Amino acid sequence: MTDPTLQLVDKSAVGADARQFHIGVAPGEVSTVALLPGDPFRIPLIASFLDDVVEVAHNREHRTIVGSYKGRRITATSTGMGCPSTAIAVEELARVGVTSFIRVGSSAALQPGIAPGELLVSEGTLRNDGTTAAYAHPGYPAVPDTELTVALARHSERLAAAAGSASHRGINASDDAFYAETPEWIAQLNRLGVLNVEMESSALFVVARLRGLRAGMVCSCSSNLVSGMSLYGDTRAPLHAGWLRSIEAALETAAELEL
Repeated sequence: MTDPTLQLVDKSAVGADARQFHIGVAPGEVSTVALLPGDPFRIPLIASFLDDVVEVAHNREHRTIVGSYKGRRITATSTGMGCPSTAIAVEELARVGVTSFIRVGSSAALQPGIAPGELLVSEGTLRNDGTTAAYAHPGYPAVPDTELTVALARHSERLAAAAGSASHRGINASDDAFYAETPEWIAQLNRLGVLNVEMESSALFVVARLRGLRAGMVCSCSSNLVSGMSLYGDTRAPLHAGWLRSIEAALETAAELEL
């Protein structure tokens, strides 16, 4: 039985109309669509595609800008690494008016024939994280918005082909512990046909679904864990090129769907 003298805080209600504690953004300062890189230092890459860019806030790992692309107002907020900080960013951005999210990140391939810099569009996520367990039943699916994903895949394929690269789509995994991904775990994911592994989309998709929001993800391939290519190899240049293509694909999707 709850102690009747306690004054319990309802986190779902407190501060909903205020400047958000973690991301530092207030209602009215952002648009209805947000691109979500993990790294705050990748925010300038998104800014390079936008006009009339304004930095709204930079608190902890969460850096937020607003600009325009083809006449549409676009927000970009970095989530930091992993599902906990991603869930916070999505929850707080939703509180201040964002209704659609597109993650533009990095991800390791788990199937042969995928090279660094190629694009990876998520059609759903295997939930191997702890954050979403606090939100939903273990069997609850982590899936992106269908219309958004179809458009994102189409633009990704077009931009990759124009650059002489490739784009792939399929199921990915979200893990919590980067250095706990053993060869045995990688082999298991490979056998399941999982396309790639990253650390944020599980939280993005589950929180978005539970809050009635739209979400999708396109990543640049950073390495290939079944072809002997790790992050410690010579992958930075193609990864950077892939980031730029993923950002453009996300912006084209936001413009087309009027997110």
